[in-house]
Amino acid sequence: MNGLNGLNCLNGLSHLASFSPNLVSFYGDMEYKSIKEWPEDERPRERLLRYGAQGLSTAQLLAVILGTGGKNKSAVELGREALSHFRSLKGMEDASVSEFSDLKGIGGAKVAQMKAAFELGRRLLQEEASHSLQNPSFRNSREVYEYYRPKFYGLKKEKFLCSLLDTKNRVFREISVSDGTLSSSPVHPREVFKYAIKESAASVLFVHNHPSGDPTPSLDDMDITKRLVETGKIIGIHVLDHVVVSDGGYVSIMEKGYI
Repeated sequence: MNGLNGLNCLNGLSHLASFSPNLVSFYGDMEYKSIKEWPEDERPRERLLRYGAQGLSTAQLLAVILGTGGKNKSAVELGREALSHFRSLKGMEDASVSEFSDLKGIGGAKVAQMKAAFELGRRLLQEEASHSLQNPSFRNSREVYEYYRPKFYGLKKEKFLCSLLDTKNRVFREISVSDGTLSSSPVHPREVFKYAIKESAASVLFVHNHPSGDPTPSLDDMDITKRLVETGKIIGIHVLDHVVVSDGGYVSIMEKGYI
């Protein structure tokens, strides 16, 4: 590279850096600048207040939550590194506190801030679901999944719900029958139907989750479903469906032909 070309190259890098402060930390011969030194219109917090949260990238939103960066690293760069490390927001949400230790610049306080933000988002989903419909009725398993998914979102253990329905197939009460382990939720027909009998339910709908993300029914799921259906026939309470939900989808045991 001759002298003139070298000078043009350096001028080009300086010109590029003036438009994108994030690039400053990339070049070893340039001084690192914190977000406070960025043009105001490029700072994530100021952009959020001016344009709204929807105008920010995921890394910028994470930067607002993180608050500060690390050594020679902005909060935006920390956000990008976390996304790259865990591959997605869901991966970050599911990660344990200890799994963040590989990321320099993200200590306990920052992990707590992110975990709190994820939990607020999960509670918002649950709140919206609880107020979306009063006494809902369902035409198909897709509607069951869309209604109940927020109630199960992010749970680390299996949970088994029994929805009690009236003669018009409207849900009038939901019973949490069992909170289980990572891979199972013990259910006994006696515990399930005692609520249905007490409340004079015309039919019941069962919903439970698979924290693994795979909604494929297990052999235990199939066995308990058959037992519940048989018990319902004996006492005269119809089992409409048993839907297995996960963050990745759902399976209707009825639509699979097992009820």
